[in-house]
Amino acid sequence: MTFEQAVAELERAVARLGREQEDLEQAVRTYERGLALARRCSHLLKQAQARLEQITRPDEAP
Repeated sequence: MTFEQAVAELERAVARLGREQEDLEQAVRTYERGLALARRCSHLLKQAQARLEQITRPDEAP
């Protein structure tokens, strides 16, 4: 799942929770899924940040 896909699904989960039309069990499942998606997004952002830091790091002289 790409970052963009995870964010889009997370936004849908937040919207579902905001409507408060789900029963408790479904709301808990939606929350769990949202939390997993948020963690996935965080992981992907950290990976991207590490790559950018590596790319922009000045070359070390031998």
